[in-house]
Amino acid sequence: MIKSILNILLLFCLLFSKQVFGLEKLTVILDWFPNPNHAPLFVAQQEGFFKQQGLDVALIGPANPADGPKLVAANKADIAITYEPQLLLDQKQGLPLTQIGALISSPLGCLAVSAKSNIYNIEDLKGKTIAYSTAGVDIITLSKILHSAGLSIKDVTLINVNYNLTQALITHRVDAITGIMRNFEVIQMELAGFPVRVFYPEKYGVPAYPELIYVANKNNLKANQNKFTKFLDAVKQGEDYLQKYPQQSWILFAKNHPELNNELNKRAWFATLPYFAKNPKNTTAIPAINPNK
Repeated sequence: MIKSILNILLLFCLLFSKQVFGLEKLTVILDWFPNPNHAPLFVAQQEGFFKQQGLDVALIGPANPADGPKLVAANKADIAITYEPQLLLDQKQGLPLTQIGALISSPLGCLAVSAKSNIYNIEDLKGKTIAYSTAGVDIITLSKILHSAGLSIKDVTLINVNYNLTQALITHRVDAITGIMRNFEVIQMELAGFPVRVFYPEKYGVPAYPELIYVANKNNLKANQNKFTKFLDAVKQGEDYLQKYPQQSWILFAKNHPELNNELNKRAWFATLPYFAKNPKNTTAIPAINPNK
């Protein structure tokens, strides 16, 4: 009798260890600290979809947004989330990176001015001071926006404020800011009692492109193809669940990340829902802002 019980316990332990310890580890470097832009991934994690696919996924926020692709290129992480224009820049610099999927399939970036300003059209930006964070993508985007009104970078004064864009506008240090997210900083300024007038790049000659994509080391692509497929399948499950149960998903995310449980992140969570890629595996090249041209 005792022997039978021991055998059953041994079998149970073996099955349990296979479920828990037999998972393939996968490291994903986010483009920034965890936030509503990553909702499908965190829903996939909190609902157990990664584990259902046999994966033990670590979602890591980098110290610097540029770290992710570099870590993947150096084989110190499996997947990184980055911007499509940034991928083109990284490839030009020789990093062995390739896109394997999309997280957000349309632009989120925008240009904003105070709603009380006298800037109503792109033409009104002539002679104004514009703040930016990233010299590459932000300047390329701004250049194309200005070009739609017959202007160039030479017609404005640029100032790099790193990641203090909203503060620069709210304190009237600059006349406009570019490179902010329409689903986050715009809401942030409205909550601060500073409504803004927003200009969307895709309406001013900037080709629509996936805002956030998944990239991997192309040298390891064949060896990791099965693992990446499982990852994207789980993300698709997370996306489907998120769209079906957005409120329930937010409540659990807020519970798991109490530091993000505030009105700003709650509003951003729901504002981002329309932008997530319906099919994360879709890597169809949308004409992006090509920094090589």
